Amino acid sequence: MRKRTARLAPVLGLLLGSVLALGPGHPGLLPAARAATPPVADACADSATFLVGAARSDITGPAAEVGMMGYAQVAQKTEGIHLRLYSRAFVIASPCNGRRVAIVSADLGELFQAVKQQVVERLRAKLGEVYSDDNVLLSATHTHAGPGGYSHYTLYNLSTLGFVPQNFEAIVSGIVDSIVRANDRLAEGTLRLASGDLRGASANRSPEAYLRNPESERARYPDDVDTRMTLLRFTRADGQELGLINWFAVHATSFGNTNPFISGDNKGLASRYFEAGEGGLRPGGPDTFVAAFANANEGDVTPNLLGGTNGGGADDFESTALAARKQYDFAAHLWATAAMPVLGGVDYRHTYVKMDAVDVAPAFTDGTPRRTCPATIGVSMLAGAEDGPGFGAEGATCESVHDLWNQFTCSLVTTPCQAEKPIVLEMGAMKPYPWTPEVLPLQLVTVGPLALVAVPFELTTMAGRRLRDTVRAQLHGTGVTDVVIAGLSNAYAGYVSTREEYARQDYEGASTHFGPWTLAALQQSFTGLAGALRDGTPVSPGPTPRDLRKAVVGLQPGVVFDDKYLWVDFGDVAEEAKPAYARGDTASATFWSGHPRNNLKTGGTFLRVQRREADGTWRDVAHDGEGGARYHWQREYCVPTLGCSKVRIDWPIPADTAPGTYRLVHEGHWKSGWDGRVHPYSGNSRPFTVR
Repeated sequence: MRKRTARLAPVLGLLLGSVLALGPGHPGLLPAARAATPPVADACADSATFLVGAARSDITGPAAEVGMMGYAQVAQKTEGIHLRLYSRAFVIASPCNGRRVAIVSADLGELFQAVKQQVVERLRAKLGEVYSDDNVLLSATHTHAGPGGYSHYTLYNLSTLGFVPQNFEAIVSGIVDSIVRANDRLAEGTLRLASGDLRGASANRSPEAYLRNPESERARYPDDVDTRMTLLRFTRADGQELGLINWFAVHATSFGNTNPFISGDNKGLASRYFEAGEGGLRPGGPDTFVAAFANANEGDVTPNLLGGTNGGGADDFESTALAARKQYDFAAHLWATAAMPVLGGVDYRHTYVKMDAVDVAPAFTDGTPRRTCPATIGVSMLAGAEDGPGFGAEGATCESVHDLWNQFTCSLVTTPCQAEKPIVLEMGAMKPYPWTPEVLPLQLVTVGPLALVAVPFELTTMAGRRLRDTVRAQLHGTGVTDVVIAGLSNAYAGYVSTREEYARQDYEGASTHFGPWTLAALQQSFTGLAGALRDGTPVSPGPTPRDLRKAVVGLQPGVVFDDKYLWVDFGDVAEEAKPAYARGDTASATFWSGHPRNNLKTGGTFLRVQRREADGTWRDVAHDGEGGARYHWQREYCVPTLGCSKVRIDWPIPADTAPGTYRLVHEGHWKSGWDGRVHPYSGNSRPFTVR
């Protein structure tokens, strides 16, 4: 059965009821990028030596009773963990020009401006002027299986009943920790670059809109999605492999809109496959190898190749594994064949643009001066994006929207600026603050021949191609050979489609906040950034974005207390494991538990699968950070209180599991209703054999 995915679409009841800039600072060798004229690019042309560091930190938020970010389904709340979320940070410093950049790929649905603002603020508090808006690039993998409530803008907190401070803190502190540790690990090393075409891992979910682009333009490309994967390999001078980051355009939506498990989805699982193979991935253990699978211009790109939400697996878990394996296998191929040494230095430019009021020159439009618009969304955005032909992909009208919406959506307004868009919500006109940001960061980073075009949007396939061409043309002659869209970076404000795609008003066009000339405005702005980088000249910082940390509201209560029956203890087994299992079976046990919001177990785990060794000790073989075993929390309504809960641990036993004796272990914390204190507990199932 196909599930319609209303991505980021506020529902009726919500509508009725209801970042960090990285300063111009630089690795300490230059005080500020805007205060000094950058060194010319030729000074680093033949340099192959860099200082490199990498680190991974846990950013998993509350695993129970928090609305999830991505599909905007009010009923979709966290109830456990399939795979922990991580911030993967890479620091690259160039001795030849004294510049450095921190590049982060985080397992998040979006990278909101509030996160960037406080990450940079805390980095400055820890490291001085080393990092700023200019040289920190934060991006999201776009998983739709993580907890929300970490934006300072209303639209993105609707389905979570407001701001969730605990989740925000987990994200910000984890990203900061990963950057600081990557910076501390800087050592001499080299970089290698590889790229290739990965086909069969993605499909265009709005093919009719894509076909509206000029035939002459489409003829330049064999596919209606970008199949290019670009990979950067990090190696220390002593031969130690530090990790990799690759960019490939595909939505992390293998998990559907009824999934309750926190997960990095296909990109997070692909990272886990690589990290487990190369450097291990243990709770609290050393992150000896970091593999980031970052996103690109994935706006109209789905992993669900069989239509709708069908990724080819028997369930979401299998579909996620299939999509992850395709990306992992190809990344492993590029990793093994990466032979091109990166020569050159590090450079960057960053500016803020008031995206709702950009005057776009005729050279970037249809020959007529144009202007962007205050942010709005169209009715097709509310209808939702269906990954394949159907409701969202075919476009929505008043007649096609559910009757409940008709009294609102059939009185739609349009404006000359927003052109074809039937407007259903004017976020930019909300008071006292807009519901989505309008002052947004644009950033360009170069590492030798690689240019990263960091945008706070989801660009469609063709929109990304056009923006890449714009930047490539400006950087011609500088040695740049690979231009990558680093999507969902530094802030978030919806989608960007081409002018032709916008006219159809599918989900992507309806979700292009600033009107039909948004892409043209980006091309104009990045022409300036790329030209300045090429010429070694500074750029204006632009207007200062709002800091709304004191204006956010959260309506979700915290944990009041945990309860249980008098005859049991927290951690006791409620449903015991079977005495024996075969490979391919799923071993399960249920425990009396406390609420996971009492302690997020950051850097740790709520579960362990353990094998008994010959000497009688128990050794971990799985935990909640690697996708092999699942932690499922559910509230238990035990009379006379509502404070009880249980946890079920499921371990699908892999086919290559060594025969032996195993057990399932649950660890957590419970909160006393008498004094409010939080106490640790643990419990384990009986031993069982695996045949």
